[in-house]
Parts: sequence; C-alpha cells; structure tokens
Amino acid sequence: MTILIPSYEPDVRLLNLVLQLQTFKLGPIVIVDDGSGPEYRGIFETAEAYGCTVLTHEVNQGKGRALKTGFQHIKEHGPQGGVVCADSDGQHLPHDIRKIFETLLTQTSPGIVLGSRRFTGKVPARSRFGNAVTRSVFALTTGNKVYDTQTGLRGFPYAMLDWLCQIPGERFEYEMNMLLTAHKEGYEITEEFIDTVYLDHNESSHFRPLADSFRIYLPILMFSTSSLLSALIDFGLLFIIQYFTHNLFLSVVAARLCSSMFNYTVNRKYVFSAGRNSKIRKSLPKYFSLVLLVLLLNYGLLYFYNEKLIIPLLAAKILTEISIFVFSYWAQRRFVY
Repeated sequence: MTILIPSYEPDVRLLNLVLQLQTFKLGPIVIVDDGSGPEYRGIFETAEAYGCTVLTHEVNQGKGRALKTGFQHIKEHGPQGGVVCADSDGQHLPHDIRKIFETLLTQTSPGIVLGSRRFTGKVPARSRFGNAVTRSVFALTTGNKVYDTQTGLRGFPYAMLDWLCQIPGERFEYEMNMLLTAHKEGYEITEEFIDTVYLDHNESSHFRPLADSFRIYLPILMFSTSSLLSALIDFGLLFIIQYFTHNLFLSVVAARLCSSMFNYTVNRKYVFSAGRNSKIRKSLPKYFSLVLLVLLLNYGLLYFYNEKLIIPLLAAKILTEISIFVFSYWAQRRFVY
C-alpha cells in the first residue's frame, strides 16, 4: 500500500501528517511537490529525510496533474498494492486514512473508496455550499448519489492506475471527472464517513472558487450550450416544415433528425471528450437509439401539450424541451459516451 500526497506550498502540517502515518506502518509515502518553489524546499527535504519519496514539478501544474505524476511513479516503481490519496493541509486525519486503507483491503472487485465528510459542526459556508452544488450536479449527471464529491481522501487498487492516468483534467476538475467516468468502467464507488476538519476556515485551501468551479461544471455548461444550439435548429426547422406541410409528425421527425446529427457531433467531440477515446461505431447506434426514444417522447409531449391542452405550438415546444433536457443529459453521460 502507498500513501500519495499532492502538495502545494505546504506548512509543518505536512510533516506532522508524515510522522503520524509512519506510526501506522501502512506503507511508503510518495509526495508530489506541485511547483511550490524554493522557499518550500526545506519542508520537502525534511520529508525526504523522514523516508518519503518526493517528486517535483518545476512549476505549478494543478492537483490533477500532481496526482497523475504520483500514479505514474507508483505504477512504474511499485509496490503493487493499493493507493490512498490524502491532502497535505491537515484536513485528513491519520486514523481516517487508515480507515480507507482497511476498506481497500476488503474489496472483492476494483473500485473507488471515498473518505466522505458529514459536514457537521463549524464548516465554512463556501465549502458547505460548494459540496451541496457539486453533489447535485453529480446526481444529475450520473443518476448516482455521492455524499462528498469534493473529498481528496480517496483509495484505489493498483489495477486502476492505468485508468487513473488517462482521465482528463489537470486541476480540481480531475477529481470530479474521475467520479463522472467511474461507472462507465464498471468501478463502484464506496463511501466511508470520516471526520470533518477545517482549519482556520479552510484558508490553506488552494481551491479558486471561480476558476476551479468553472472547470468542474464545464461539462454541464457545454452540454447546455450544445443543447441550446440544437434546440434552435430544431425550433427553426419545426416551424418551417410545419408551415409548408401542415404535418406535425413529419415536422417533428425531420427537425429532430437534423438537430440530432448536429448535437451528436458536438457532444461526441467536445462535451463528453469522446472524440479521442470513443469510436463512432460504438456511440452512434446508442445515440440514435436514444434519439428515437426522445423523438417519441418529443412527439408525444408536443401532441399532448398542443392538441390536448390547446397550448400554442411555440409554448408547447418550450415545455417539451424542458421536460426532456435532464433525461437526455443523464442518458448520454451514462449510456452513450
């Protein structure tokens, strides 16, 4: 078993954590100095004197890249046991790190073990709110519930290291991407509740509320943009074809097929990052099976709103698109890409 600690501009809490972990004798400790600079070199040299392996980035590259550097090193140099990742700022207590280690040992199949905080007691408002939002985004995106999506205390078996090195993301979004894609690979997510620790109102955190939140929520924003553009194409063609044919079913089908081709191309290449690692022959049949289902739902809802409830076609179309937006995102993330 290896303990992996990504670290950026640490203080003495990193050294205290190392000493406490060594009393548990869980295994070697690998620390990644993510471009902290010369003024922090003394802390890392002390960690090396304590027996830790220290890997160094010359400039700050982000937590995601630091974790990948550590995973790659462990994959190449061993030992071939599990890996427990912990933060260096004192938020993860040694006995909780050991708890994740022990849970890894009981696994019967590869999966992610999360050290999930309960968010009880005095928790900074931005941390409580941020986790609530990302928890909701994750549930919307995958259909699965994870109580603490932002925890840095995570355990992985050795067999997952190749996969972990290939997940996109260089900064805090990497940890969210990891959870978002885990189910596609058949990896279960197990949660072990740990103590909630925030020191000095979490002032030591290097999380940038605007920039890093944007990175985390970017898949949702891109999907929304793609869906909006597709909807505009769908709206325009629907009214044009309906004007000339006066056939609602033909108008719905033709408009949906055209907008679907646009939506598939954009989502595959840009939204779900499938252009590089997902073959068209795998995702295309799944996508258009979903299109067929959505088309039937689209026509059924549109007919119900427009013909039965006598709602004007424009209002009926808006209600229909809102009704199927969330379902479409969830289905594409979970089954298509």
